[in-house]
Amino acid sequence: MNMKRDIYEDVQLLKTGPARFWMLVLVISLLIIPFMLPNYSVYLINYMAINIIVALGLNILVGYTGQISLGHAGFFAIGAYATALLMIHLSIPFLLALVVAGLIAGAFGFLLGLPALRLEGPYLAIATLGFGMAVAQIIARVPLFGGHMGIEAPALDLGPLTVKGDKQIYFVIMPIAFFLTLAARNIVRTRVGRALTAIRDSDVAAEALGVNIAYYKTLAFAISAFYAGIGGGLMVFVLGFINPNAFDLIMSIMFLIMVLVGGPGAILGSILGAIVITFLMVKLDTIQTVPIIGDFLIFLSDTFFSRSGLPNISNIIFGVILVSIIIFERMGLYGIWLRIKIYWRTWPF
Repeated sequence: MNMKRDIYEDVQLLKTGPARFWMLVLVISLLIIPFMLPNYSVYLINYMAINIIVALGLNILVGYTGQISLGHAGFFAIGAYATALLMIHLSIPFLLALVVAGLIAGAFGFLLGLPALRLEGPYLAIATLGFGMAVAQIIARVPLFGGHMGIEAPALDLGPLTVKGDKQIYFVIMPIAFFLTLAARNIVRTRVGRALTAIRDSDVAAEALGVNIAYYKTLAFAISAFYAGIGGGLMVFVLGFINPNAFDLIMSIMFLIMVLVGGPGAILGSILGAIVITFLMVKLDTIQTVPIIGDFLIFLSDTFFSRSGLPNISNIIFGVILVSIIIFERMGLYGIWLRIKIYWRTWPF
């Protein structure tokens, strides 16, 4: 009988033969992917990996703690600018600058978590929304940050090696994403994760059981902001250029959609949601070039709206997806995955 005798057995990885086999398949696949795909596809995978990092952190806050945030674009911007400025002005090595930038974003997350002790629901959403908008406005008006023109990414040096191109950057981003995924898995399965889940289910009951509500709520904000800061620091080198106009409300909403569509309270859900939404974000921008579908959308826009409204079709599709997930599958893509797995386990019965 596979009986657990210690709560920390939940943290153990690769306890069974099938788990070790599929992990080996995953690692080999990640190693060979950049050699088999064109540069654009590798760029898209890098973009997905960064959004996975942010979604994992946001899911710790939203899915496991039950707190809402519409300001993660602000943490993302803090991580991006801090990484670039630390490397440009202080000549700090990339990895150290990335960690320091994540810690700076985490410190801001801790400070933002303090109002969360007295706010919840729409009031907390408005507070975090204001933070995200304030960060973008401050960055745009400070000359050190390049103002509205932004700044170029510094050279990505790892010791004597200069990393250039999407395929080389892939081997920097993917190990970091892999490590942070394992870290998030361990966080939610330890004492911290159980405390966060207890707060989500009932903060009154959690406090009655001895959970320090103030500590764990601010910790959740700090961890979530740290993940977003790391993601922002990596995005600098994927894009090669950053400016404050990119870190708007839409970015924060898209991060939240990734969590909700993937499945709140599930690590795999964050991964699935980030992959699917990132793919749609990129592909829907050029949907008008798709045969038949593109012509139909142009006809629909000309008949009922205007040609200028065609680029907003992506927002309409995201809205339909989000509403459908909330109505038909509250667990998101993770719930669909569970149904598929259960079906094949019991097939053909």
